[in-house]
Amino acid sequence: MNAASPLRSAVDAALVMLIGMGFGRFAFTALYPQMVDEGLISLAEGSWAASVNYAGYLLGALLGMRARAASAHRLCLWAMLGTAFCLAILGVLQSAPVLILVRGVAGVFSALAMIAASLWLLEQRRQARSAPLLYAGVGVGIAVSAELLALGAWAGLRSGGLWLLLGGVSLLAGLLAARGLAASGPETVSDSQPVDTAPLAAVRPAPLVMLYGLAGFGYIITATYLPTLVKGALPDLDPAHVWAVFGAGAAPSCFLWYRLHHRIGTRRALFWNLLLQAIGVIVPVFLANAAGYLLSAALVGATFTGTVTIAMPAAQRIARLTNANLAARMTLAYGAGQIAGPLVAGALYRHSHSFSLSLVAAATALAAAGVMSLLAL
Repeated sequence: MNAASPLRSAVDAALVMLIGMGFGRFAFTALYPQMVDEGLISLAEGSWAASVNYAGYLLGALLGMRARAASAHRLCLWAMLGTAFCLAILGVLQSAPVLILVRGVAGVFSALAMIAASLWLLEQRRQARSAPLLYAGVGVGIAVSAELLALGAWAGLRSGGLWLLLGGVSLLAGLLAARGLAASGPETVSDSQPVDTAPLAAVRPAPLVMLYGLAGFGYIITATYLPTLVKGALPDLDPAHVWAVFGAGAAPSCFLWYRLHHRIGTRRALFWNLLLQAIGVIVPVFLANAAGYLLSAALVGATFTGTVTIAMPAAQRIARLTNANLAARMTLAYGAGQIAGPLVAGALYRHSHSFSLSLVAAATALAAAGVMSLLAL
């Protein structure tokens, strides 16, 4: 593959997602239970770390509203480098407040990675049909980071060593993508790049942004607390492996939802995606055992990146008609939903000493977003 080939570009963009989202964003979920066991952070501080990370994601989305496709490749490079640094520095921190602050900075780089990689591949490189591979990078990153953590824990590493391991692997993966990104620019794009032709008829941007925000709230409670739930209910089961199932389901699902999106259109694809996601979120309320947690991980993992795979390319197509950075607005709404999720979960946990009410609230938000996709788009 040469630096300008479509496959190479898609792989490079997927690596940006793997680092900025799969590692930088979601590895904390898998490491969180171990950090609590080591006394580095409490359950309440962990919820704050999650919310501050999502606040950073929101800030990154605001900054990303100024991003343009012509310079997106440079923003990808900065997002990968910043994420690798944030992961590594967590390996030497002993102060919970400073750790929470670093998680906020990591959230900024995660949002910039999402926006920059999407702009670079879908707009600068004009490879809309590569969207599934792009967003599959998130799931691959979750699965790989989870298994790296399980392997490191088996080798006797404590959380500090595990963070350093993730930072080092992120840097190596970034170097693999850097050559293709650094060599790219608008002038290197071929006029023969494929065009996305998924049904778009009259999809309205405002409802799309609103339901995307609800989707952010709906999935994030499972994505934040699933390993913690597993650790509490099934202490003999390594929660990292359950989290790997979450990521393993996410990677191939991008291709499935992309094909379904082309067959039945944005509205119906989003409806079925969000409905299945709601079912996955609420499963542990009724089935609090290994089968229930694995089913929840598989269903939510197999749908949350599908939401992105359907909604983000639709936003990019609308943006071409309106000349607005709709990807940043979408990321902003998603970030707002994700900030609210852990805060609501923390408040409901203090009231009921259970995450069941939080999962019910999340599933309700997803179901409402699904109905909105049919009625309002």
